[in-house]
Amino acid sequence: MAAVEQFTDPVTYHGEGPVWSETWGGLRFVDMLAGDILSVDSDGDVKRMHVGTVAAFVRPRQRGGYVVGLERGIGLADDVHELPTTQRELWTDPAVRMNEGGCGPDGTLYAGSMGYEQTEGAASLYRIDAAGQVSTTLAHVTVSNGIDFSPDGRRAYYNDTATGRTDVFDVVENQLVNRRPFADGDDGSPDGLCVDSEGNVWVALNSVGRVRLYAPDATILTELDLPVRLVTACTLGGADGRDLFITTSRENLDDPEPEAGAVFRTRVDVPGRPVLAYAG
Repeated sequence: MAAVEQFTDPVTYHGEGPVWSETWGGLRFVDMLAGDILSVDSDGDVKRMHVGTVAAFVRPRQRGGYVVGLERGIGLADDVHELPTTQRELWTDPAVRMNEGGCGPDGTLYAGSMGYEQTEGAASLYRIDAAGQVSTTLAHVTVSNGIDFSPDGRRAYYNDTATGRTDVFDVVENQLVNRRPFADGDDGSPDGLCVDSEGNVWVALNSVGRVRLYAPDATILTELDLPVRLVTACTLGGADGRDLFITTSRENLDDPEPEAGAVFRTRVDVPGRPVLAYAG
């Protein structure tokens, strides 16, 4: 495995949610609390699009365009270069904002929230189907974070960061059931995650500057150390799917690190899969 290298300048205050999609030309990620979607063009230049008070996550849509998590709901765009149209709010409490999200194999969007003050149990994980119908998959969440699915679609991996662990669900008739612990984050805070083409799970461990790779049986396969503490999320992409992109943050750092807020990259052995897109 290659060494971790800095891929962009420190372009974000709170970088999150990296996603690679050929439909929008490569890598996108968010500067969450700035409300911006960032994209990296073929020359490596970073372009920024402001979409709201918060930009929590971004995913492609099956019909083209993208879905973005906004402060208290989602926005939809029909073209990857257009601003989104805000959909109805999912909640009214101003103390709670959207945080992370991802899509299931059936095109369902799972969007999670968190309290601005990380109030215990104040958040939820929502399920939004292709018609825009919303239901609550999990209530009493604290910091809803990464979610992704096994290649066969039979498992879903999920982080509520406050639990200090990664959990796994069975997927039965497109519903998440039988939640149970998968792996302990030890001294780190499990944040974003992604699953590769062999079912291994990459988990960003916030506060300790590390990304860990688990086998499907939760065996630790490898760990990557970064030069910054606030490692937030990761995704696989690139021409052959073997580039691991890692976002970082400098939110509330008392002693700012020069590279904090940059995206990092390394080469890995097992490629990822095309990102799961929203059917709505």
